[in-house]
Amino acid sequence: MFIFAVSFLMYLLLVWSGGAIPLIEVLIALILASVVTVAFRSWHRGRKISTRGLDPKRWFGFFRYLFGPFAVGLAKANIDVAKRVITGDIRPGIVKVNPGLTNDVAKTLLADSITLTPGTLTVDVDDEGNFYIHWIYVEDENPTEEQLYGSFGHWARRLAE
Repeated sequence: MFIFAVSFLMYLLLVWSGGAIPLIEVLIALILASVVTVAFRSWHRGRKISTRGLDPKRWFGFFRYLFGPFAVGLAKANIDVAKRVITGDIRPGIVKVNPGLTNDVAKTLLADSITLTPGTLTVDVDDEGNFYIHWIYVEDENPTEEQLYGSFGHWARRLAE
C-alpha cells in the first residue's frame, strides 16, 4: 500500500500545474502506481514494507537536521574550502572510517550528507560498513567522525536506525 500511495502521489505531484488535475491524469496515476506496486512486489518478494517513513516525528527530525546541523556544517565547509582554494593549502586523500551504521537508509543519509558538503566526497561504502571518503585536507589518516563530518553520523543514527 505504501509503494502504491507514494507512486500515485508522486505522479500527481509531477503533473500538477497549480489548477485542478484532469481525470485522465488521475487514471494514469492509478495505473502507473498499480504497475509499480506489482513490479516492486515481484522484485522484492520477502521484503516487508515499513511505514516508519510516514511518521511526522521523523519528518520533523529530518527537517530539524537539514536546517540545523547540516546547514551549519555546509556553511563551515564552504568557508573552509574557499580559504583552501585561495591559499592553496590542501592535502587531498582518501580516508577510511566506520561510523557503525547498520541500516541502509542511515548509510545513504550519511553518505549524501558527506558528499553534499564541500571538501568531502563519499567514494565507496563496503560490505562491512566502512566509508571511503575523499577529503580535501587530510589532517589525520585515521580521523574521528567529528574531525571528518561532525555530527552527521549521530543524526543519521538518530533519524534512520
